[in-house]
Amino acid sequence: MRVLEATRGAAGAGEQGQDALYAAIGEMLAARPYRGAAHPAVVRAALEAGEDVPEGPAEFAGIVHLIAAIGLGVEEVGADALAESFAALGMFGLTAQDWEQMLGAAERGEGPPVDWGLLQQQADVLGPVQRAGHEDLLRAREVLLGLQGFYAMCVWHALWMPDTPGLAALRAVIDERGMFPVLDHMIGLSPSPTQFAESLAACLEPYLDELYTALMEQLAADPAIFHLPGDDTGAAGFMDTWLRTLREQTGKDT
Repeated sequence: MRVLEATRGAAGAGEQGQDALYAAIGEMLAARPYRGAAHPAVVRAALEAGEDVPEGPAEFAGIVHLIAAIGLGVEEVGADALAESFAALGMFGLTAQDWEQMLGAAERGEGPPVDWGLLQQQADVLGPVQRAGHEDLLRAREVLLGLQGFYAMCVWHALWMPDTPGLAALRAVIDERGMFPVLDHMIGLSPSPTQFAESLAACLEPYLDELYTALMEQLAADPAIFHLPGDDTGAAGFMDTWLRTLREQTGKDT
């Protein structure tokens, strides 16, 4: 919100004001650097191949343009810069080139028009919290705590956790929506009170509620997520297999 307020204050200040704004936003973001985690499937493949674990995306590298578009207006930033920002967020697995093609088509009237008013609405992070009722906040808390568990299962996949059809189906629900980068950014397995509050506010959004609902439906359809095919020992056998694999992999490293 402080960054957005600074951006809106620069509206109408001309090119010099915009240059100063970009520099100020860059300094603010540099003070709290963040690098997303690489996708668990990519990490697991690298570990199994004995390769270095790849770094995750520097998600905030291009987000300066997005903040400027909210405060100054989309026309002051341009489609190319916005495409870079949307790609930096990592949603839907689209590249900057993909976004450039879609936004360019919209500008030329060759594709569906873009409602940039939605960008302004999404920038209002305080309004939904102030308008939320008791039941809304309880539901957001349920969504947040549930997504924490599903996110953890995604991360554990990178750490040689045995795979089962049920676990693979849950990961597919997340990957089909391109939501792992979003979960990786907003969920902390041991969050501070401030981080928990920020994540709780995010879970008031319908798209996260829909994701949680879809995951719960998949879990209800196949609840035996910790039962290895052909193993009658259930979750105990699952954990034994995982611990044995971890010991074997640790032995290789040493």
